[in-house]
Amino acid sequence: MQEAVDMALEEAKEQMEKAMERLRGELRKVRAGKAHPSMLESVKVDYYGTLTPVSQIANVNNTDARTLVVQPWEKPMLDPITTGIINANLGLNPVNNGEVLIINVPSLTEERRIELSKRARSEGESARVSIRNARKDANDILKSAKEEGMSEDMFKTGEAKVQDMTNSYTKNIEDILSAKEADIMTI
Repeated sequence: MQEAVDMALEEAKEQMEKAMERLRGELRKVRAGKAHPSMLESVKVDYYGTLTPVSQIANVNNTDARTLVVQPWEKPMLDPITTGIINANLGLNPVNNGEVLIINVPSLTEERRIELSKRARSEGESARVSIRNARKDANDILKSAKEEGMSEDMFKTGEAKVQDMTNSYTKNIEDILSAKEADIMTI
């Protein structure tokens, strides 16, 4: 019956890790007013008929806290990359100088900072829901094992371990959100 406890914990951990990874990915998309190459991760460009991430067809670097430079490996890709960035609706306007794209990241207004902070909180809540669902699934595995003859003590121990894991991941979410909110609200 220990296998059931281990299986429930492993399943819960896997689901919770996926929720955390998704949260980190979504929060990377929430820009904090500072230029960072990861801001363009979601941008896809038509590269000879295939939608391709910008990072696979160009170098993306930040020259300072407010400027990104996109240097495509092929000059004819300047216009498609410009179109891709504009279509990604990131609020960025690339400037084509014939060699590279220069993107000035505008500073955020207080209203926009609050809006981004709310979006980050929303992503955090989605992650919390995923964590709770993982806890429920793990507890369901434990309950079915209990019905098949698992001892009450082993069941309670398994439940406690699942709850400890849930608490740990929930605290991690709070820490990540606090750091992101501080980053967003810093002028």
